[in-house]
Amino acid sequence: MKNKQTIILLFIANIISGFAQGITMLAIPWYFTKVFSMESFFALVYAITTFICIFWGLYAGVIVDKYSRKKVFLLLNLISGIIVTSIALIGYKNGNIPIPLIVAVFSMMLLNFNVHYPNLYAFCQELTRKEDYKKITSYLEIAGQTTTVMSAAIAAILIEGTTNQNLYLLGIEFKLPFNIEAWTLKKIFLLDGITYFASLFIIFMIPYKVTLKKTNNETMLERMQQGISFLLKNKWVFVFGVFSYTLFAFLLAELFVVFPSYVNNYLKQGADVMASSEVYYSLGALFSGFFIGSIFAKKNSVFSVITLILIASGSFLMLFFIKKLFLFFIASFLIGFTNAGVRIFRTTYLFNRIPNDIIGRVNSVLGTINTFIRVLLILIFSASFFSYGENIKWAYLIGAIFLLACTIPLISNYKKLINTKDIKE
Repeated sequence: MKNKQTIILLFIANIISGFAQGITMLAIPWYFTKVFSMESFFALVYAITTFICIFWGLYAGVIVDKYSRKKVFLLLNLISGIIVTSIALIGYKNGNIPIPLIVAVFSMMLLNFNVHYPNLYAFCQELTRKEDYKKITSYLEIAGQTTTVMSAAIAAILIEGTTNQNLYLLGIEFKLPFNIEAWTLKKIFLLDGITYFASLFIIFMIPYKVTLKKTNNETMLERMQQGISFLLKNKWVFVFGVFSYTLFAFLLAELFVVFPSYVNNYLKQGADVMASSEVYYSLGALFSGFFIGSIFAKKNSVFSVITLILIASGSFLMLFFIKKLFLFFIASFLIGFTNAGVRIFRTTYLFNRIPNDIIGRVNSVLGTINTFIRVLLILIFSASFFSYGENIKWAYLIGAIFLLACTIPLISNYKKLINTKDIKE
């Protein structure tokens, strides 16, 4: 694989910043659910921020294609590090962090992700030969999920601490020789801020020369239109790009709106179970990163995506019908496995069919559609019905039906999707 040193440094920087981000993004929704008892307010905040991402996502794709992808990462980490660290220091000065500033951190991270991930994938495609596309997407998944395993495991300890030297992780009780105090959000935010600056330093050291011709004489609107025009001319890439992305849309709505309430209100469990589920999810995703290529070695990307979405739908049905903790963990593993697999095959399919000089804009259009779907799901799940008793379980039935419906366009157009021509290397 070419540019190995650059790719390794890029992965290290992404792992360092992603570690603390993972803890933060688990802690914030849990605080709003368990500590503040403000689930509906948080769901509204999430819906509004996600709605803003519809417009920001289109602009983000233009940024990815127009500027040096190394410089984009440097600026993202600098801005994010300053914001999160400043809010953490305000928390230390005042004794706690005001809710509006907690919302600001959460919203900033969502906006950051809209540039970070398209930039990461476009950067990796730019640095990689066509024959290594599936390999690099698997590596991305392995690195990302290894980070999530670590951050979720640490989050299980930091968010609630230990009681009587007992630590609960992965459904197992561990006896420690000491107690661990729960971390406040200001400590978690400070750790997050520091990792942004560490990532900034590593990215600065990356040897990188822009290989694409960056045209600066086009307006932002003209560049956005080029992404839309590509998808209109490549109908089946558009169909696959939209419907293969729906599992991700549901999972993001589920992660911040459904998941904490399901654990707290339905399973009657604490943050340790929520974080442990995230560990199982990440282990499933890791397993997928290592073995999904072998499991579906004789199958094409379209068949693989359809199969994995169907398995994910079955996992959500399990969460609706059966109230057992060990089955909750099994479902988490399967969901992680299927989502990672879909992401690997989806990215490989798109890498092979979208030129690198336009992939940021094309992905931003697909991401904007996905974000719109996510807003609708968030608004549905934020309805007061889901906050009563154990009604949150119905969200998983809705998710299962939604995903089954989204496989219909993929199945009915199967031959057309697999016959779409690859771009020339």
